[in-house]
Amino acid sequence: MSGLSGEEHDLLAAIERGPILARTLDWAAINSGTGNLEGLAAMAGRLADAFAALPGEIRLAEPAPVEKVDAEGRPHAVAHGRHLVLSVRPEAGRRVILTGHMDTVYARNHPFQACDWLDAETLRGPGTADMKGGLALMLAGLAAYEQGGPTLGPTLGYDVLINSDEETGSLSSAALIAELARGKIAALTYEPALPDGGMARARPGSGNYAAVIRGRSAHAGRNPEEGRNAVVAAGDLALRLAAARREGLSVNPARIEGGAPNNTVPDLAILHFNMRPRTPGLAEAARAAIDAAIAEVAAAHDVSIQLHGHVSRPPKPVGPGTEALYALVSRAAADLGQAMTWKDTGGVCDGNNIAACGVPVLDTMGALGGAIHSPGEFLLTGSLDARARLTALVMHRLDRHGVPA
Repeated sequence: MSGLSGEEHDLLAAIERGPILARTLDWAAINSGTGNLEGLAAMAGRLADAFAALPGEIRLAEPAPVEKVDAEGRPHAVAHGRHLVLSVRPEAGRRVILTGHMDTVYARNHPFQACDWLDAETLRGPGTADMKGGLALMLAGLAAYEQGGPTLGPTLGYDVLINSDEETGSLSSAALIAELARGKIAALTYEPALPDGGMARARPGSGNYAAVIRGRSAHAGRNPEEGRNAVVAAGDLALRLAAARREGLSVNPARIEGGAPNNTVPDLAILHFNMRPRTPGLAEAARAAIDAAIAEVAAAHDVSIQLHGHVSRPPKPVGPGTEALYALVSRAAADLGQAMTWKDTGGVCDGNNIAACGVPVLDTMGALGGAIHSPGEFLLTGSLDARARLTALVMHRLDRHGVPA
């Protein structure tokens, strides 16, 4: 830590692993799958109590309305949990946003519900890396930053947003993310980094869609020619969409719902698919490919097709502002003796939404871990205090120097 000033040494001295680990274990014991509203409410309450240690005002924001297509092809409302927002020094001339999520991919009835130790440094458990550990270390880093140094206390303003629906695309929090990101000089998001300290650079966009295909039923033996087979049309549409795949654009037809008894021509099918464009231009090309495929299939099979969905995660390119923020963070990591690399990734997160607002964002500031979204999810506990120190130091340097030009 030879690159640290005396003031920075003092700032970081109070950060210890034990309290951060204890919080991580406590929070990981709460099932907060995106659909578990009771668990999300419990988690939001626990987070509100913990983040109340910081100055500022805490509120729980109501989720925006979200619709999903059901098995009959009809849109219906989907309930979500409330989102936690902490605003500190809103009057400050320079402000940043820090984001995380309280939800996990593990439903209330998922078999993976408890933590265990793989070795002295490796904790396996639901949400430990993604991202209960990240939330705990974010809080510890901010608490250390708020202690200030001997010469000047903290002056940087910031908002903390912890949403309840990141794992399903942040559809009920997207507008809130955009509102809070507006005007910020930088953003830090606490998705987990890789075990070797690798962090996400550019990310593709992502859109989830449901194409509702309605044909005409008929007897499969007596008059099949009078029917219009929605399942066959769905299969044709899936193949046409898969053929749109190209460099920088992945397409995944994922599931076909619908059908009818074997003696009936099916008049309903729903094709669910995902598209991930690497650039805004490819996002436009993807939508044009979807529209063309729908028109062709509708005409060829004499069916109607209604499309639901959109690119909810815009592509996240890397511009000069993000390069400058990474330079600041990587220098801080080097001064702390922490390994850090930066590479493009295929995943998406709330960093995509923030980048679309023109704000430089580094979105893997969380704990080191791996096997996320699986029963093997693990957290490297040595990263808890290490990344908390990184958060405190980055906030301190943003306060003192801003993002370098």
